[in-house]
Amino acid sequence: MKLLISDDSRMARKMMKKSIQDIIGEDIELLEANNGQEAIDIYKEEKPDICFMDLTMPVIDGFEATRKIKTYDKSAKIIIVSADIQEGSVEKARTNGALGFIKKPINAANLSVMLEKLGLK
Repeated sequence: MKLLISDDSRMARKMMKKSIQDIIGEDIELLEANNGQEAIDIYKEEKPDICFMDLTMPVIDGFEATRKIKTYDKSAKIIIVSADIQEGSVEKARTNGALGFIKKPINAANLSVMLEKLGLK
């Protein structure tokens, strides 16, 4: 399984990687992007099974990156991981194609629930 973690915070990516490895195990390939444009480029090149996307990032934000990835690949599985839990942001992310939303800070419990919903746990 190949997963893409898109977040401009190195610490947030590190926490996400640890949570994923704790739940799924070591037998996964974890890719990282630190802005929305990198996420789009890596997605197109690597075709990850799931993309975890922050909303507030430089160059291209997570809303636009989600929309562009979904335009490129309608079957893309994108989960938003953000501290911005305003209803308008959640709705915009879903409209752009996100399958789910996890509130930061990430923890094993909320990540586990989302992975179960996707049938990955």
